[in-house]
Amino acid sequence: MRRILGLDIGDKRIGIAVSDLLGMMAQPLYTLTRKSTKEAINEIAEIIQKEDIKQVVVGLPKNMDSSEGIQAKRTRDFSQLLLEKTNSNIEIIYCDERLTSKMARQSLSHMKLAKAKEKKLIDTAAAVHILQGYLDSKK
Repeated sequence: MRRILGLDIGDKRIGIAVSDLLGMMAQPLYTLTRKSTKEAINEIAEIIQKEDIKQVVVGLPKNMDSSEGIQAKRTRDFSQLLLEKTNSNIEIIYCDERLTSKMARQSLSHMKLAKAKEKKLIDTAAAVHILQGYLDSKK
């Protein structure tokens, strides 16, 4: 089985997680600070190639009424650029990411972290929650 990548795409940071080889557990990789969309796409494309990723689970930010707003459009646009960069050799799977940042914050709350460090960890933890939710749904 191949690894699956999980992304929590934001305007400033992108949380990145990867599954184990069995597709059972999501593991944090790191948080990518976005300098530019092009650099972010290139860095994620490198991970996809290096890890032989064929599926990318992307958190899709929806409003509480399940409608999609501007951030969902930005996420879809970013995902489309990633598809183009990888010559469409990956499958993008969108998962509802509502409340994942809140869950990530709660899971990190017991750690007394500086705000800057916490922000980076929240994005990666959110990516883990998004990917783990997808993996659990496949069991």
